[in-house]
Order: sequence, then structure tokens, then C-alpha cells
Amino acid sequence: MYLKEIDLKNFRNYKEQSVSFHEKVNIITGNNAQGKTNLLESLYIMSLGKSFRTGRDSEMIGFGEDFCRARSKTVKDDGEIDIEIIISREGKSVKIDGVRAKKTADLLEHVYMVVFSPEDLKIVKDEPEKRRKFLDRELCQLKPVYFKNLGRYKKILLNRNVLLRQGEANRDLFSVYDEELADYGARIVAERRRFVEKLAQISRELHEKITDGKETLSVSYECDLPEAGDLSALKQQFMDRLQKNFRRDLYRGTTGTGPHRDDLKLEIDGVDIRHYGSQGQQRTAALSLKLAEIYLIRQETGEDAILLLDDVLSELDTQRQTFLLNRLSEVQIFITAAELSDPLFSNLPDSFIFRVEKGEVFRMDLGENS
Repeated sequence: MYLKEIDLKNFRNYKEQSVSFHEKVNIITGNNAQGKTNLLESLYIMSLGKSFRTGRDSEMIGFGEDFCRARSKTVKDDGEIDIEIIISREGKSVKIDGVRAKKTADLLEHVYMVVFSPEDLKIVKDEPEKRRKFLDRELCQLKPVYFKNLGRYKKILLNRNVLLRQGEANRDLFSVYDEELADYGARIVAERRRFVEKLAQISRELHEKITDGKETLSVSYECDLPEAGDLSALKQQFMDRLQKNFRRDLYRGTTGTGPHRDDLKLEIDGVDIRHYGSQGQQRTAALSLKLAEIYLIRQETGEDAILLLDDVLSELDTQRQTFLLNRLSEVQIFITAAELSDPLFSNLPDSFIFRVEKGEVFRMDLGENS
């Protein structure tokens, strides 16, 4: 799979822009605040229908404009797929091969993207919410039903928390919310557990290779619900916890149990690196987790994901840079960088090099790299 071209209108600082890409390596250079990350963002929304930078779609609309449009063509083993996304102040519409999608979730399973930015290097030491988002983002791509379950869970959770802040007058409504919250929550926890088992194995193998076997990375899912034999038992455990903690939740005005409170536990040689790891260990673990995403997508779907490296190479030492790029020789890569002085670029295979200036993209002619 590779993204062949993108056509933008009023997207961030791009008025009108069309770009055709190399099927393997695309290097995007330019000074800060010119639009490099904006370009990657426009590619990423072709996968999940939303940004990796903001939860507000309207922020992608150019200043002073009423709408923005991004249209792409992606080449897959079974042919090409055209995706068009239009975002206006009123909402968002999606077309797949010219047919309007009923919902954004219809995009899932068409184009697989993995983004890796300097923020992702902090995933290990940052708050649990970042690690939950890491899990959810990947599972939403792989399992459209997870995307649906997660959305419903969040909506019910919001309603229950509103009710908690109003007091306990309507106990019947609490019973309804608890039943639904436990149902969708159990499904989310079950999928996360299955996913983390696979993630743990792949990331451990990658981490051992990055560190030449000197360290062993352990990844596990931290959940306050005990392991259950089946989905029904897990749901019942969740409901029991909700009822047991009702008074506490009522006092605090928020729901304290559920997958919205879970975390990923990350250890190196038995030491919890979320709190006690060195910066080097935390970054290596983050790199292992992000690389594992690529391998998991291939394992689960048979497709190669497209990798977006947003100014991340400058944050890694030479050893980790080399390992990252050598491991991904078979996938399409987009790399943003301020300049081309890094000797690493001279070792990359045939590629396209672009320069971004004030929301315009120029293809550079650099001999063999052009």
C-alpha cells in the first residue's frame, strides 16, 4: 500500500496544492511554521478521518475560509482507492471512490497510517491518558467495531458523570447507564487485552534488537477488573464494581472504574520505566512500541501501513535512526526535517525530496534523489 497523491484546498495554510509522492521514501523539508506537519496531517486524516494533532476538525480549515477539502489516491494490491474529506463549520463529509460514506468510521480498514512525532517519544513517561490514546488509535484502525464501541462508551460515560453531579434522585436511570457502560466497557477491555498481548511480544523482540539484547522490555495491560473467562463474566465484574463504588462516584461526581482509567505497564528488566527509567530507556521503549504498530498492522491485515515521521529523527541518536529506517524499508515513509544536512539522508534509497515554503510544496531536483 502507498499513498500516490494528495490534493488540498483551504487545508490549514494550503490554499490549493496537489502533490504526487514516491512509493517508498518522501523527505519533506523547510523552515518551521511553513506547513510540513500540516501536510502530514492531511495524509493522516485519510486513515481515521481525524487529525493526530487536534480533536477539533474546524482547526484544519484555513484562516478566513468556510471549508477545507483533502482528496487522496492510494494504491493497494487490489487496485486504487480515492478518498475525499470535506470539513465545514457545520460538519464533515466523506466520499470513498465517489460514494458518500454514511459515517466517518466507514474509512477504517481502507488506508492504514502510523504517525511518529516527538510527542510519541514521551508516551512512556507521560500520563496514562497518552498510553490509552495510543491503544485506542491503533485498535480503531484495526477493528471498526472497536471504534463504534469506544464512541458509545464515551457517550454513556459522559451522561453518567452528568447524572452523578446532579445527585442520586434517578436510580433507575443509573441502572440503565451502568448496564450499558458495563456492556461496552467489557468489550473495550477484552479487545485491549488481546491487542496488548500481541503488542508485548513484538515490542519485546524489537527492543532486544535495538539494545543488542542488553535489555528486556515487558508490556502489560493495567486494568482494575480481574481477568475473566468470557465477555459476560467481565461485564458482570464491571457492573459489580460500579455498584460497589457508587457512593464514592457520587461524592466525587465522576466514574472511577472502567477502561477510561486503565494504563499500559512498561518495564525493563523488572523496573517500571514510566517512573524510574532513564530518558534513553524511555525513548527506546517508545520506539519499540511505535515500530510494533507497523508489524501488528501487517500481521492483522496483510497490508503495509504508511509511516509518517514528523521531525522525529532529530530526537533520536544515530543508532536508533538507522535501526528505525532499516526496519521499514518495505513501507512508504514520509519524513519531515528542517534541512537535508543529516548524513542519514544520503544513505536512503531512491526518494522524492520536497521543500515547503509558506504553504506551497516544491519538488526538488537533486540528481539521483529526484
